[in-house]
Amino acid sequence: MSENLWQGKRYWLIGASEGLGRALAHKMSAAGCDLVVSARSTERLETLVSELPGRSVALAVDVTDRHSVERAAAEIGQIDGLVYLAGVYWPMKSGEWDNEKADLMGEVNFLGASRAVGSVIRPMLERGSGHIVLTGSLSGFRGLPGAIGYCASKAGLMSLAESMQADLRKTSIRVQLVNPGFIKTRLTDKNEFHMPFIMSAEDAAAEMFEHMNSSQFKKSFPTLFSWVFRLSQFLPDWAYYRIFGAR
Repeated sequence: MSENLWQGKRYWLIGASEGLGRALAHKMSAAGCDLVVSARSTERLETLVSELPGRSVALAVDVTDRHSVERAAAEIGQIDGLVYLAGVYWPMKSGEWDNEKADLMGEVNFLGASRAVGSVIRPMLERGSGHIVLTGSLSGFRGLPGAIGYCASKAGLMSLAESMQADLRKTSIRVQLVNPGFIKTRLTDKNEFHMPFIMSAEDAAAEMFEHMNSSQFKKSFPTLFSWVFRLSQFLPDWAYYRIFGAR
């Protein structure tokens, strides 16, 4: 998709109030998109709308509540595309299991995406056009230490996107998946370990928007760092856990 084709397209961005979502909203608005930006914080959304160069509206939504998502989708009406960027994260080891936080990672990172897609896909299919973009993570390729909840929820979302692509690849509904590495946000600020190849939200948004302008299904970035995770899928268990398991 060339950049001029974004002009007048209407997209719903969920998880747009900060970080990657906020940066992507700026990219898409500058390209001519009409945006509906959603998150839980109305105040942050209104600030974002005031900054965007193109037409945009703010609509608060709680992705942990199916009825909230369905009501928002009904209120928004026809859209050309959905971009799901909502995510929560807490570092968590198996011996420090916190059910409340683990549940919330599953609710927001995976089930929220399922609820959002399920609320918009039927009208897209009936109309014969649509674009759905889901945000996975390099951490979703294989389980990592200290990442209970997050790895599993992102792996679920990535599998969801792959199943959708398998079903819809010969239809007019375009499905895309992006798997970023570390992005400098308040979420990664929780990490106490070194984060290789960490990117700014603006740089990650540029990578994501470039992918959205392509016809490819999946993009994992930064490219060099992504190969560590992609190749790890081919390691036998004994080798993988010797390298990536707890010391």
